[in-house]
Amino acid sequence: MSKQLSLSERIIIERMLHNDYTFASIARKLERSASTISREVFNYRCFVDPLPIPGENDCIRKYSCIRNNICDNAPIHGCYFYRCKKCPDHVCFEICNSYISNHCELHEKPPYVCTGCDKQKLCKLNHAYYTAHRANSDHKKNIKEAHSGIRKTPEELFEIGNLIKPLIERGQSLNHICTTHSKEIGVSERTLYTYIDDNVFAVRNIDLPKKVVYRKRRERKIFTKMEYKYRKGRTIEDFNSYIEANPDFSVVEMDTVKGKREKGKVLLTMIFRKTSYMLIFLIPDGTQNSVLSVFDSLTDLLGIDLFKKLFQVVLTDNGVEFKDPNRMEYSSNGYPRTRLFYCDPQASWQKPQVENNHKLIRRILPKGTSFHTLTKEDTLLITCHINSVLREQLNDKTPFELMSSYDEKKLLSLLNLSPIPPDEVILKPALIKH
Repeated sequence: MSKQLSLSERIIIERMLHNDYTFASIARKLERSASTISREVFNYRCFVDPLPIPGENDCIRKYSCIRNNICDNAPIHGCYFYRCKKCPDHVCFEICNSYISNHCELHEKPPYVCTGCDKQKLCKLNHAYYTAHRANSDHKKNIKEAHSGIRKTPEELFEIGNLIKPLIERGQSLNHICTTHSKEIGVSERTLYTYIDDNVFAVRNIDLPKKVVYRKRRERKIFTKMEYKYRKGRTIEDFNSYIEANPDFSVVEMDTVKGKREKGKVLLTMIFRKTSYMLIFLIPDGTQNSVLSVFDSLTDLLGIDLFKKLFQVVLTDNGVEFKDPNRMEYSSNGYPRTRLFYCDPQASWQKPQVENNHKLIRRILPKGTSFHTLTKEDTLLITCHINSVLREQLNDKTPFELMSSYDEKKLLSLLNLSPIPPDEVILKPALIKH
């Protein structure tokens, strides 16, 4: 049973009060304590007239009263023609013998409301009632107010601000920071976003690497599929059927990232679906031969058997650099090494992981950046930093941590890839100094 009373329980309280049941009887009906029912009615009852401020005139006759000359100083002050309720020198209800308070003393005793009272029709005092829907609304409002505001001292906020600011300047996300420093921060990621929205820290929303409100997705247009020769037997439908028949196979999504609009170096990216680990290779241009050279070099480095285990299935788009599937599926000696499949045209969402990880690359290499000066060492550094970011979808682990099998560790060792300490992760152009 929930600790909080529900609307249906409050409706039962309202009805039973109307039928003159005691708090104990209502509590037995709802299987609650009598004190819970008593507090509920006392806290959320509503009065016909607003409760007066202490010291305010709450006489039941204050609107119709025309009395004057009720004090002994009336002849001296000459206020025979003034109404005493408007006197600036005296409080009329403190000296008037006709004063009757609007407050009923029975409201201080159970049931705290006028429901069931025999005199309520003739009584001119302020009436109090319990209404289920209004009580439920007031309760929700109180809960919301109780959870709002900042529950940290200025000193604690100062320490949190000093902790997160240099890490955000490195390009780290709040999820990464909250996971690595959860004990020092002491608040959730959502609360930290709220504090930044409220300008509690020197950090602003513009400093965050990703601060987006997602809109409702539009309906996707249906494009006519053009089945070229290279796609036969390798469409997304063929891919889904193949994976359904071989659910344990390792799937790798592949794509390219281009820099400034110029001929030259391109990044070839491959991401393992199970671990979200992304490999990045620098190739001289976006041609089929350059992509094929990466496949051949990996095959020579790993050996054909290990390559087949790690790259069992490759899913990519319809870029011109990927339109020679036979040479990629088979080694130079003619041995099969992988199975290649293609997404539908203009359907990049069919390989979501590699597309989402490109956003991390763009933090370091923004659009319009030339790749002319990039080196293989730079690409290696970018790969290590990106795969050292803690991911919420990976249960706050890094892709490095999930590459735990013997074959995966051997791949990382042969490629000289190693994790970066959490606080040293940089996802900004400053990572590549030149």
